[in-house]
Amino acid sequence: MISIVIAEDQGMLLGALGSLLSLEDDMEVVGKASNGEEAVALVERLKPDICIMDIEMPKKTGLEAAEEIKGRGCKVIILTTFARSGYFQRALKAGVKGYLLKDSPSDELASSIRLVMDGKRIYAPELMDDVYSESNPLTEREREVLELVADGMNTKEIADELSLKTGTVRNYISTILDKLEVKNRIEAITQSKEKGWFK
Repeated sequence: MISIVIAEDQGMLLGALGSLLSLEDDMEVVGKASNGEEAVALVERLKPDICIMDIEMPKKTGLEAAEEIKGRGCKVIILTTFARSGYFQRALKAGVKGYLLKDSPSDELASSIRLVMDGKRIYAPELMDDVYSESNPLTEREREVLELVADGMNTKEIADELSLKTGTVRNYISTILDKLEVKNRIEAITQSKEKGWFK
């Protein structure tokens, strides 16, 4: 059974979403919050599998709540009316697994929850265009290095492949991490794949 917390400040919509998801055989709505602060408290207390979050809510926005929940084992799906690229970029940084628009068909929400539970990411197609049009900050050489990292090569192998010194490769990798604002190689690879920057 997939346990779900819903955070939505419009009472009628909160009730409707709860009823809709309760009709699914494999889902149970364990908590409902009307603002971001309540959502964080419910996730801490109930430890649900999924938290469906609106963005514009009082006390704490859905994005602030998602940033706070990150790393606590609960997957966040943003459900909003706003297809704004800035919101979407921030949601990606907060580790949000789904970003859906409220005008999507209702059965799409249930199927998206199942896909997210299976480890997939679901983003509204309207937003993906913005992401792919975002330019890659890496130079040609930095891209080459990152692609070899993604192929599983270590620093020495990359140095041999590109006829560079290992220290130079290390410098490239540290520059890549800085530019992409990520902590490690895995995050750099993931971000580049998500943004369609790999050839």
